[in-house]
Amino acid sequence: MNNENTPEQVSADHAVSTHVGQEDNHTLRTSRRRFLTGSAAAAGAAAIGFPSIAVAQTTTLRFQSTWPDQDIFHEFAADYVRIVNEMSGGRLELNLLPAGSVVGALELQDAVISGALDGGHGVCAYWYGKHKAYSLFGTPPPFGWDAHQFLAWFWSGEGRGLYNELLEMLELPLVGYLTGPMPTQALGWFKEPISGVEDLEGQKYRTVGLAADLMDEVGAAVTIMGGGDIVPAMDRGLLDGAEFNNPSSDRLLGFPDVSKTWMLRSYHQDCEAFEVMFNRDKFNSLDPEFQAILEYAAKAASSEMYWKAMDRYPKDLQAMREEEGVETYITPDSVLKAQLDAWDKVIDEQSEDAFFKKVIDSQRAYCERVVGWHLEGNAPKNPAYEHFFGRAATDTSKMA
Repeated sequence: MNNENTPEQVSADHAVSTHVGQEDNHTLRTSRRRFLTGSAAAAGAAAIGFPSIAVAQTTTLRFQSTWPDQDIFHEFAADYVRIVNEMSGGRLELNLLPAGSVVGALELQDAVISGALDGGHGVCAYWYGKHKAYSLFGTPPPFGWDAHQFLAWFWSGEGRGLYNELLEMLELPLVGYLTGPMPTQALGWFKEPISGVEDLEGQKYRTVGLAADLMDEVGAAVTIMGGGDIVPAMDRGLLDGAEFNNPSSDRLLGFPDVSKTWMLRSYHQDCEAFEVMFNRDKFNSLDPEFQAILEYAAKAASSEMYWKAMDRYPKDLQAMREEEGVETYITPDSVLKAQLDAWDKVIDEQSEDAFFKKVIDSQRAYCERVVGWHLEGNAPKNPAYEHFFGRAATDTSKMA
């Protein structure tokens, strides 16, 4: 800008000064310069001192369960997903799919390994074809513990370290956690009540994991299949008997449509837990905060699942009895004793594998200490129940 005054500018300034005065005119110009200078300085400070706020992007993982979408187990998977999404404030989002959306239930692990899925919700017993010890993290022997104590062995004992050792030994690029304590599962659904071990001889029977070896040992002809395939197989006569898990799942899957006889109690799956798994490379690519959320959500969902199960399971059991004509029977002691004897044989045979024996030895030592303390220190429940409710807990079931 040229600072020399032209005659026209001088004349204009003189005209202004006659109305404003030279002193006031100088003040106006000074104030204007200060305003412009100050505004520029403020703008520069804003650009330098206050970085722009980036909009957080959402990391989305494809996450499939091994359960049909109508099963309460898929609902449990949805609860885990909801907890993860809420804890992350929406910055990490699991996109949940039911079994069969990408792969079938028994193909989930391979799909997570390959990257076709980022993660999944299932049970370790489904993978025991890769190593029999896998089932020890899903359906362990009935050493007197319940599912809460089983999960305590995983999280606070040696279980988690052994689980990770198994993944490393098999070179499976996975990260996983156990979650969700499952109560004792029923022996299953049959055409007629099971009154003794001889009634199981030759029966075409569905179960999974080491329970397949166990029931084969007591004489059943075992078939392994995913939950959604069981009722259609029973309807077509491909199965004589089958177990899945609990009153809510079994009712929703349609078992009362193909059988009215449900045998309660069994040692084939005395306790169990779910497994949440992720592709290791995908997991390692996540921020440490997100990795922690995936782990702690497994613990939170574990409690929430059990609380929900305790409310829903007895309601669905009652509904099956009253509305669908289901008769429940208590599995005879002779069958339970035969199962325990069969467990001895299965454990001895599989313990020829060094890693299987390592896990079994850890579980035995844990249960000898923890279950022993629990049984010694806790009052028996049956007498208290009978005292306050005037009947035995088995009064609603028949003896086979």
